[in-house]
Amino acid sequence: MNSFLQDLRFSLRQIRRSPGFMVTAVLTLALGVGANTAIFSLLDQALLRSLPVRSPEQLVVLSGTGKAWEGHSSNHGGGVEQSFSYPMYRDLRDKGTAVFDGLIATAPTSVGITRDVTQNRVSELVDGEVVSGNYFSVLGVKAAQGRLLTASDDTVPGGNPVAVLSYAYWQTHMGSDANVAGETISINGAPFVIAGVAAPEFQSAVWGQVPDLFVPMSMLDVVAPGKGKRLEDHTDRWMNIVGRLKPGETPQHAQMAIAPLWHALRAEELKALGSQPQRFVDEYLTRSRLLVAPGSRGLSYSRESLEKPLYAVMGMAFLVLLIAAVNVASLLLVRSAARVREFSLRYALGASARRVVQQLLLEGVLIGIVGGMAGLLIAPLCLRVLVQRLSTDGPTAFSTTLDARLLAFNFAIAVAVSVLFSLAPAVQLLRPDIVNSLKQQTTTASGGTLNFRSLVVSLQVGLSVLLLVGSGLFVRTMQNLRHVDTGINTSHLITFHVNPLLSGYAKEKIPALHQQILETMAALPGVQAVGATNDAELADTGHSGDVTVEGFTAPPDEDFRIEIPYVSANFFHAMQESVLAGRSFSEDDDAAHPLVGIVNETFAKHYFTTPAAAVGRRVVGGDGKQGEYMTIVGVTRDAKHGNLRDAASPTLFSPMKQAKSADQLYLYLRTATRPEQSFAMVRQAMKQIDPGLAVDELRTMDEQIDTTLGNERMIELLAISFGLLATIFRGGWSVWCACVLDDAAHAGDWHSHRAWVNAAGSIAAGAGRCAASGRDWDCAGDSLLGAAGAVAAESALWSLIGRSADAGRRDFVDCRSRCGCGDCAGATCVFGPPDDCAACGISFSGFAGDRKRRQRIHGIVAAVFD
Repeated sequence: MNSFLQDLRFSLRQIRRSPGFMVTAVLTLALGVGANTAIFSLLDQALLRSLPVRSPEQLVVLSGTGKAWEGHSSNHGGGVEQSFSYPMYRDLRDKGTAVFDGLIATAPTSVGITRDVTQNRVSELVDGEVVSGNYFSVLGVKAAQGRLLTASDDTVPGGNPVAVLSYAYWQTHMGSDANVAGETISINGAPFVIAGVAAPEFQSAVWGQVPDLFVPMSMLDVVAPGKGKRLEDHTDRWMNIVGRLKPGETPQHAQMAIAPLWHALRAEELKALGSQPQRFVDEYLTRSRLLVAPGSRGLSYSRESLEKPLYAVMGMAFLVLLIAAVNVASLLLVRSAARVREFSLRYALGASARRVVQQLLLEGVLIGIVGGMAGLLIAPLCLRVLVQRLSTDGPTAFSTTLDARLLAFNFAIAVAVSVLFSLAPAVQLLRPDIVNSLKQQTTTASGGTLNFRSLVVSLQVGLSVLLLVGSGLFVRTMQNLRHVDTGINTSHLITFHVNPLLSGYAKEKIPALHQQILETMAALPGVQAVGATNDAELADTGHSGDVTVEGFTAPPDEDFRIEIPYVSANFFHAMQESVLAGRSFSEDDDAAHPLVGIVNETFAKHYFTTPAAAVGRRVVGGDGKQGEYMTIVGVTRDAKHGNLRDAASPTLFSPMKQAKSADQLYLYLRTATRPEQSFAMVRQAMKQIDPGLAVDELRTMDEQIDTTLGNERMIELLAISFGLLATIFRGGWSVWCACVLDDAAHAGDWHSHRAWVNAAGSIAAGAGRCAASGRDWDCAGDSLLGAAGAVAAESALWSLIGRSADAGRRDFVDCRSRCGCGDCAGATCVFGPPDDCAACGISFSGFAGDRKRRQRIHGIVAAVFD
C-alpha cells in the first residue's frame, strides 16, 4: 500500500509538471468517451432497456403466424403478424388465464383536443393511445395525479368518456396543474373527464410511441370516428397484444400451453369466413401458431429499423474511441522517450519491472479517470444534439438524461482504454538499455522503439482510414437518397393535414368542407395549384388492398397489394405528375357520373403490359363479389409514395368526389414564391374557415422528405462528425505530438507524421481511381479530406518554425544524407541542425542551419508542455 501511495503522489506530481500534455490527453480521451457514451445511451434506450414497469421480465409480446387473411389489416409499422382483432384479444384474455396474469390491448391514434387557453379556444392534433381498461394495472404503472384507467372504464361502448394524460403533456400543456383530475377536455368534439396523470417515467407499452393521452377501448368510436365496429369485427386486425406471464411461467411453455386455445379460436373464425380453398385453410389454420416472445423491452413499431443503424454508428463511435486511445498512447510513447534516463536510473537503483509498470499504469489510469469525467461533460451535449435531430417531427422516446447504467459504461470504457494506452509506454520501458541510456547526455530512440512507434502509427492510420471510408459510405447513401427521382416536383410545394372528424364534424358535412378548403387555398396569392388526397405522400404511410381486374386471372399464389388513395381533380397538376395515357380527373368526376379511376405505370404493366392498353379497362376493389366496377381513364408516371427507399407501388387513384365517405385530408399547394412565405397566410385562411379546425404538419415537401429520413440524417451527421474527428486526431494531434519532446527523441514520430502524409496521399489516389472506375465517390471525397487535413497540418507545423514545407523537407533529406549514423537519422535537423550529430560526431558546420528556429520551437514547447 505504501508503494502504491508513493506512486500515486509521484504520478500527480508528473501530471502537474506537464499541464499541456495532460490537457491534450484528457481532451482527446474525453471526445472519444463522450461520443461513445452518447451513442450508447441511444442504443441502450432503443434496444436494451426494459420498460419502467413492475417486473418487466414477465412481459411477453404476442404475434400470430399464417399469411392467409380475409379482411382489413393495420400494422402501424410493426408487421401484420403482431396485429389482432379485438374479439380475438377478448377471447385470449378471458380464456387464457391459466398461462397469463393478464393481457392488454393497445393501438395508436390521433385525436383533436380543444381547450381554453387565456380565454381563447385552442385546437390541436395530438397523439393518443387506445388501450384496454386493464392496461395500467397489468403493467403495474402508478398514477402521478388522480387515478388511472381500470377495467370498469372499458365496459359499455361509448359509456366511459374518461382519459389519462401523459406526464409530459400534463407539464407542457396543463401547467402541472395539481387539480387537473376531474377537469373536462374536448376530444374530437366530445367532452372527456381527465381521470389522472401517468407516472413521469412511463411513456407507453410500445417503445417509440409518445402518446399525449390514453383512452379506453370502449370509446373507440369517439376517438376514431366510424371505427367503433372494430370492437366486434373478427376480420379487422388493427391492435397489438402485450401480456404478463404468471410467476414461474416461461415464454416457451406459455406458447405450447396456449396453442390448443389458439387453434380452437382460429377454427371458429374460419367458420365465419365461409367456404375457402384448401390452401387458404392450411395457411389460416393448420400452419398458424401463436408466438409468445419475451417483452421486457415492450412492443415497438420502429426498433427493427433502428437496430442496424444504431449498431453501425456504435461501431463508428468505438473506432473513434480506439483512435483516441492510440493517440494518447502516442503521446505517452513520445513523453516516455524523454524519461528513458529517469527509468534507467530507477532500474539501476534497484526498482523492479513490476514497480515501473505499476507507475506507468497508474499515470494512465489517472488520465483515463479525468478523461472519463470530462467525457461526462461532453456526452450530454452530444446526446441533446442527437435527440433534437430525432425529434424534428414531434416528441421522441429518447431521453437526454444520463442514468447509473450510462455512468457505469462511461467509467468502464474510460478505465479500460486508459489501461490499453498505458501498456504502450510500459512495454517500451520494460527492458531499457540502462548502460547506454545513462552514458548519453541526450535521449535517443532505439531501433526497437522506433519500430514500436511505427506500429502505433500504422494502427492510427488504419483506424482513421477505416472510419473515413465508413463515413463516406454513409454520406454516399444519403446523397443517393436525396437524388432519387420521386416522380413529383417537390420544390415550391407546401403540405399540411386536416381531419374534420377530429374536430367534431359530422360525416355528411365533410365533403362540403373539403371543397371549401380547396377553393380557399387555390385563391391565395402566389398559389399556382392545389391538390389533395386522403393518403399522405412520402410520409411512410399507405392504404393498400386487393383489386380485381376484369378479364385478368391472377396466379394462385399471387400477393399483389395495391395502393388505393382518393385524390382531388387537380392533384396530378399540383404534384406535377405527368399523365402517360388517357386523361386526368376533372371536376365532373363526381357521384352523379360513372365511377372512374387512374392507375400508375406499375399497375398498368402488371395487368395490361402497356399504359395505352389499360385505358378503358375496368377494375373493382376486393375480390369482385361486391362493389361497382370503375373504368380506367388514365395512366400516370410512377411516383414514390411511402418513402424514398422503396420502389413505386402499384396504385389505383379514385376521384375524391366519388368516395363513399370522407375524413382526413392532406393538401398540397404549388407556390410561385418561397413556400415558407405562405405558411402564415395558410394558417390565417384556415382560421377564417373554422378556428376550431386544427392544422397539422404544415411544412414544405422537402421538409416532409427530411422527416421520413430522420434516422438516415442522424447517421449522416454522426458519420461526418466521426470522420472529422478521425482527421483531426490523426492530422492534428500527431503533429502537435511532434512538439512534445526534444528533437533526437522524436525521430520516429517525425517519420510517423511523414508516413501519415504519404498514406493519406496513397488513399486519395486509390479512391480517385475507385471513383474514376464508377465506384464510390464518397470514398474518394473522404480520403481526400484526410489527405488535405494531414497536408494542412504539416504546413502549419513548418510555418510555426518559420519555413515552408518544401524547404523543410529538402533540409531534412540533405541533413540525413550528411549523417553517417543510423541512430539519430538526422532527426535533430528538423527544427534546425546542430553543430554535430550527438551519436556519431559528424560535423554539420557547413550546413545552412538556423539556430533561431530551433530555439523558437523549444520555447514554444517549454511554454505549453512544461
